[in-house]
Amino acid sequence: MASGSDRNPIIIGGLPSQVPDFDPEETREWLDSLDAAVDERGRERARYLMLRLIERAREKRVAVPEMRSTDYVNTIATKDEPFFPGNEEIERKILNATRWNAAVMVSRAQRPGIGVGGHIATFASSASLYDVGFNHFFRGKDGGDGGDQIFFQGHASPGIYARAFLLDRLTETQLDGFRQEKSKAPDGLSSYPHPRSMPDFWEFPTVSMGLGPIGAIYQARMNRYMQARGIADTSNCHVWAFLGDGEMDEPESLGQLSLAAREGLDNLTFVVNCNLQRLDGPVRGNGKIIQELESAFRGAGWNVIKVIWDRSWDPLLAQDRDGVLVNKLNTTPDGQFQTYATETGAYIREHFFGGDHRLRKMVENMTDEQILHLGRGGHDHRKVYAAYKAAREHKGQPTVILAQTVKGWTLGPNFEGRNATHQMKKLTVEDLKRFRDRLHLPIADKELESGLPPYYHPGRDSEEIQYMHDRRRELDGFTPKRVDRSKPLVLPGDKTYATVKKGSGQQQVASTMAFVRLLKDLMRDKEIGKRFVLIAPDEYRTFGMDSFFPSAKIYNPLGQTYESVDRELLLAYKESPNGQMLHDGISEAGCTASLIAAGSAYATHGEPLIPVYVFYSMFGFQRTGDQFWQMADQLARGFVLGATAGRTTLTGEGLQHADGHSQLLASTNPACVAYDPAFGFEIAHIVQDGLRRMYGENAEDVFYYLTVYNEPIKQPAEPEGVDAEGIVKGLYRYRQGEAGSIPAQILASGVAVPWAVEAQRILAEDWNVRADVWSATSWNELRREAVSVERHNLLHPEEEQRVPYVTRKLQGTEGPVVAVSDWMRSVPDQIARWVPNRYQSLGADGFGFADTRGAARRFFHIDAESIVLGVLTELAGEGKVDRSVLKQAIDRYRLLDVAAADPGPAGGDA
Repeated sequence: MASGSDRNPIIIGGLPSQVPDFDPEETREWLDSLDAAVDERGRERARYLMLRLIERAREKRVAVPEMRSTDYVNTIATKDEPFFPGNEEIERKILNATRWNAAVMVSRAQRPGIGVGGHIATFASSASLYDVGFNHFFRGKDGGDGGDQIFFQGHASPGIYARAFLLDRLTETQLDGFRQEKSKAPDGLSSYPHPRSMPDFWEFPTVSMGLGPIGAIYQARMNRYMQARGIADTSNCHVWAFLGDGEMDEPESLGQLSLAAREGLDNLTFVVNCNLQRLDGPVRGNGKIIQELESAFRGAGWNVIKVIWDRSWDPLLAQDRDGVLVNKLNTTPDGQFQTYATETGAYIREHFFGGDHRLRKMVENMTDEQILHLGRGGHDHRKVYAAYKAAREHKGQPTVILAQTVKGWTLGPNFEGRNATHQMKKLTVEDLKRFRDRLHLPIADKELESGLPPYYHPGRDSEEIQYMHDRRRELDGFTPKRVDRSKPLVLPGDKTYATVKKGSGQQQVASTMAFVRLLKDLMRDKEIGKRFVLIAPDEYRTFGMDSFFPSAKIYNPLGQTYESVDRELLLAYKESPNGQMLHDGISEAGCTASLIAAGSAYATHGEPLIPVYVFYSMFGFQRTGDQFWQMADQLARGFVLGATAGRTTLTGEGLQHADGHSQLLASTNPACVAYDPAFGFEIAHIVQDGLRRMYGENAEDVFYYLTVYNEPIKQPAEPEGVDAEGIVKGLYRYRQGEAGSIPAQILASGVAVPWAVEAQRILAEDWNVRADVWSATSWNELRREAVSVERHNLLHPEEEQRVPYVTRKLQGTEGPVVAVSDWMRSVPDQIARWVPNRYQSLGADGFGFADTRGAARRFFHIDAESIVLGVLTELAGEGKVDRSVLKQAIDRYRLLDVAAADPGPAGGDA
C-alpha cells in the first residue's frame, strides 16, 4: 500500500492530505494495524474501530472530516438515554384515546350526506411524536411570553383536535363539524391548521407542504431578531416543526437549512416523521430516506438525531458483536422495510433474519409474534423523549430528529404500511373492532355495529384526564392556542407625511424613492420607528435603501467581523447584532418567510412589528404566491412593495423582469389590499391608511401591496383639497380638462398617469377634446367594493339598492372612458361592468422585452399618443367625431412605427 507521501496531493473531506509524513514508520504501524483488523476480524469490525477513532478524535478536538451519515440505528445509545419522567402507562392510555377519536372523527365525516374527506394515517404514524411533546416539552403562552411555536404537520390535524377534545377544549359537536366550517358554524372545524378559519386555535398554516419548514426556520430567526433588538424576551421560546419525509422533497423544505445553521438557531427543532411513504407510495423505495436526510442536514451544519428502532431491538443490537445486524439494517432499502410492516413475523424471520446464520441465531428464541412486534423508534415514548431532551439541550446548532414510523400504525392490517393508506378515510365495523382491541378501549361491539362509531372519553375526573391537565399546567397552558395580546400602536400624525406630500420640485424622483423617503420619516417616529422591519432580497441598493445602512444597520447575530470594502463611503454596508434590516440574500422565499414571521409577531409574541418587504415586482407574487396565501392564512400584517413595477418601466432588463400582472395576482388574495399609486402624495395617504387599518384600533388582518416604479418624474405637490377618500378607495379625479369642447374621461394608474396627462394636452390642442384625468390608485379595491355591493343587493332585494363606489364617482361624467396602465388589460378590466360610460382599456398584454421605455409603450400602444387614439376611437363609436380622424391620428403620430416613439427618460434603476 502506498503511503500518504507517495500519493498525489488531494483534498479529503475538506482537509489537505499533502501534509508531509514526518514519521513513515509510525504511519506504517497504523496502516498495518488497520490491515490486520480487516484480515482477522472482518470489515465490519474494522469499520467500527475507525468510527470509534473518529469519535475520539473529535473529543480531542482533532479536525477530521464530518461523516455524511451514520449507521441505521438510533443516535442515542440505550445506556445514554435519560430517565423518563412521565407515567408511561397513563400516557399510553391517553394516546390510545386520542388515536381512537382522531380516526373516528374522520370516519364519521364520511357519513351519508356528508363525505367531506379527511386523513387518518399520518397522525396514526406520528401520534407518539406529538404526545411526548404535549406531555413534556411544548410550552403554552400562559407563562407570559410567546411560549413555543409549533408547526404541526397539516395532515395530522385530526389528532390535534382529538387531544383537544379530551381536554374539553372541543366538544363532540365540534368534532362532528370537521371540514364543515360553514354548514356547522360556529362548531365547524377546519380541515387543516388554518388560523384564519380558527383564529383562537391554530397559529401556523402548514398544509401547503414545504412552507412549514421554511416558515419554522424564519420564525426561529425572528425570535432571535426580536430578542436582539429588545422588542420581546424570546429566550425561552422554542420552535418545533413537524414534517413528513416525503415533504422534504419540496425545495422550500431544505432550501434554507444553511441559514439556520449559520445563525446557530438552537431554538429550532425539526421532527421529521419518516414513515417511508408519500401520499401513494414509498419515498425512496430503492434507497433510504433517513440516511439521505441525515447527509443533507449534517452537510448543512445541523445536529442530527435518529430515532429508528424501539426498545425491543436493544437486546438484538447488544448481541451484534460482528456488526452483521447493523449491516443488514444499513443495506435493507426502505421499500423492503415498508413490506415488512405489512407482513407476518414468519416472513420477517425468513427474509430479514434468514440470510445469515448469525442473524438467525439472534432470533431463534423469539416467537414469530415477537419478531412481528420489533418496532420503529417513532412509536416508543422513551426513545422519543430522549431525542427531544437532547435537542432542547443542544447548543449552537439547530437539531433535526429523524423518527422512523409506520404509516397507519395501530389502524389494522388494511391500513398499516399500505401504499393507499393516505387516501383511506373510513373504517369498516371489523376495522373498528380490531382497532378498539388494539387500543384496549372499553367500547362494546353493539356500539360499533349500529350507527356511527362513538367517541371515547375516559371521564373528566379520570386519572388520564387529570394527568393531561397537570402536564399542561406545568407547561404553561394549552397548545395550539393563538392569542392576540397586542395593543394598538400610537400612530404618527399628518406632520410625518408632510414632506412627501410637498412633491420633489424640479428634482426627478421615482415613486420607489418617494416611498423610501416616507419610510425614513416614519422610522424616525419615537413610537413606531423601532417596530419597522426592513426586508429585501439582496437589492437594498437597487431600491435606494442603502441610505438606511449607517443608521438602521443590517441584522447579523455575529455582527460584522470584517472590514467592509466600502467602509470609507458614507453609505457603507454595515452589519450589527441588533440591526433593523433583514438582508435575506437572493431568496424571495426566505424574505417572504421573514415577512410572515414579522407580520404575525403581534399574535405570536404580543408585540406588533411593521414589516416592509421590498422586491422586484416581477419576482414577488409570481414566485412566492403560495407564501402570500400562507401570510393571509396566518393573519399576518405589513407592507409589501413591488418595486421596479410595470411591463415597460424597467428598461433593458427584458422579458423576465417585465411585470405586467402582479396586480392581477394580488387581486386573487382576499387579504391583500393592493394599490398602484402614481405619486408620492398618494403613497402617503395609502400608507397612513394602511397603518391605521393594520395597527390602529380594531386592527384588521390584511396586508398592503404597493407597486412602485423606477422611472424618475417630477413628483407633483399634493393638490389643494385633494380627494383623500378617493385615493384610499381607489379612484379620484386628478386633473380636470379645461380646453376643448368634446368631453371624455381617462383613467390611469401608476406610471401611466403622466402619459394620461400628456394625452389630455394633445387631445385638447389637436382634436378639441376635453378629457378629465383620473388616478385609479387601486383597480383591485374598486372591484372588491363593487362585488361586495352586488352581493348585498342580491341578498337584500327589499332594501334600497346600493351603488358601487366607481359607479358613483363616474356618474354624471360625460364622454367615454379609456383606462390605461402599465399592466395587462385584465387589471383595469376588473371594473368594466360597473363603469356607467362607454369603456375601453389599453394595456401591456404579452411578454415584455428589452428596449427603450418609449419603444415598449408604443409597441403595446399605451403611450400618450396611443391613449389619444383610444379616446378618439371611443368618441367615433359614439358619433362625436368622424371615423376618418382615426387614420389621421395613426399617421400623424406614426403609431405603427415603434422606432418613431420618443425613447423617454433614461436611468432610474432604483
